[in-house]
Amino acid sequence: MCFMFSDRNKFRTWRQLWLWLAEAEQALGLPITDEQIQEMKSNLDNIDFKVAAEEEKKLRHDVMAHVHTFGHCCPKAAGIIHLGATSCYVGDNTDLIILRNAFDLLLPKLARVVSRLADFAKKHANLPTLGFTHYQPAQLTTVGKRCCLWIQDLCMDLQNLTRIRDDLRFRGVKGTTGTQASFLQLFEGDHNKVEQLDKMVTEKAGFKRAFIITGQTYTRKVDIEVLSVLASLGASVHKICTDIRLLANLKEMEEPFEKQQIGSSAMPYKRNPMRSERCCSLARHLMGLVMDPLHTASVQWFERTLDDSANRRICLAEAFLTADTILNTLQNISEGLVVYPKVIERRIRQELPFMATENIIVAMVKAGGSRQDCHEKIRVLSQQAAAVVKQEGGDNDLIERIQADAYFSPIHSQLEHLLDPSSFTGRAFQQVQRFLEEEVYPLLKPYASVMEVKVELTL
Repeated sequence: MCFMFSDRNKFRTWRQLWLWLAEAEQALGLPITDEQIQEMKSNLDNIDFKVAAEEEKKLRHDVMAHVHTFGHCCPKAAGIIHLGATSCYVGDNTDLIILRNAFDLLLPKLARVVSRLADFAKKHANLPTLGFTHYQPAQLTTVGKRCCLWIQDLCMDLQNLTRIRDDLRFRGVKGTTGTQASFLQLFEGDHNKVEQLDKMVTEKAGFKRAFIITGQTYTRKVDIEVLSVLASLGASVHKICTDIRLLANLKEMEEPFEKQQIGSSAMPYKRNPMRSERCCSLARHLMGLVMDPLHTASVQWFERTLDDSANRRICLAEAFLTADTILNTLQNISEGLVVYPKVIERRIRQELPFMATENIIVAMVKAGGSRQDCHEKIRVLSQQAAAVVKQEGGDNDLIERIQADAYFSPIHSQLEHLLDPSSFTGRAFQQVQRFLEEEVYPLLKPYASVMEVKVELTL
């Protein structure tokens, strides 16, 4: 990803675009020789960055600096480089090529994260755990079902990134204000050749479609769409890693922690979830970047103003570099998640007696008791048990109180069954199975060949 947004890749792509333009112009009858074309081909990678810097310092124009630099090593072709084009021919089209290729780097990484989490969800699909709403104890779910909440968000991101990538259109060959006037003049008023030129260069760049309408630039709403889906990915990752951090505090689940890893310089016992914290920190940055293209698109006067340029050079690259780092880190986390079933079981035992009260009432009614009488009995016993937990720091003893109360003798023999955690998870297991089979695995099929790639966590 660093190379994708590097100067070498950028300016090499500029030269490639100049070559494609010259090839198409030659094919459509302009007086460009094979020798000129070959000279350009032979020097695509021969970029003298020192000369380019000197030219830009003198000209204060990056595109013309590189036109001249390319011309220095292609003296025969120098006169036809950039023929009919405006700066945005190389600038905007290069950006679109880089955005498309950057998506192609992100998508397999996101698919691998989904795949790793799908393996985790399948493994723990039937492991009951305490659910939380408002971060207060709620009904039980399973570890695998909770993970599917994360996976579902990432699957939406995978689909959204794919859609925006596939919807990218080439700016194409449009001229200074998008009217193609310079090319119409080059081809002596032949509209058909101008349209052919646009189509030929678009196809050479690997795009299926080009914009019909542009100003000097492609509409900056494209950048909004691109950064919006990346920001949405950031939100998904932030939620996932926040959940992991909270579970680490509960000691129910942890991210990978290496043998020699130190959690704190002062507290040697600490096992801080630093990978998840890193993802959250970067995700906040990623989510905030979408404001840049929103503001940029809103202030593009008429056919174009140059106040978009410096901002875009920062925010587009930073968004993809940030997303790339986040996905590398999240893959590392998802490949090494550790679950502590005994801790989960203990927390369930602390809360399950309160959750089981409805089942107990139903069992008592089936045994001939009054629903209202039973409700009142359990209300009193529950408050007594809650007082022991909150005021004395003791364990939840509601079940012991029920066992000691003769009123509940008709169902004493059923209490163990009524308190089986697996009976409180509903269809969580079946939902995990169906979700993975019907929605997740089909989505991952195009990425089967890259699923085994591992990542090393960088400092």
